[in-house]
Amino acid sequence: MKTTILSFVTVLLLGLNIALADGSKEVKIKTSAICEMCKARIERNLGLSKGVKESNLDLSNKVVTVKYNPEKTTPEAIKATIINIGYDADELPASQKAHDKLPSCCRKTAAAH
Repeated sequence: MKTTILSFVTVLLLGLNIALADGSKEVKIKTSAICEMCKARIERNLGLSKGVKESNLDLSNKVVTVKYNPEKTTPEAIKATIINIGYDADELPASQKAHDKLPSCCRKTAAAH
């Protein structure tokens, strides 16, 4: 019985080590995204960013979840990418120049769809 429990714990710990070995971290950032075009634009641009492994914007709460490699990027750099696309990133306001280039339906002042 002890051997079985010990084997199970060992397998569990090895699995945990493998899961953590890829070194991914996750950050959630509140944005000013409004519609599906916003979602596609943010996810596409983040996908092209160095160190970003995956991003998913939930339009219901306007939060983008980003999985990234902390050796290649930081939450600050990810936020900088978002504001340079034209959207707010947490407490940081969008670049006004980039925001003005967004389609009218994607601007903060547009009525929500």
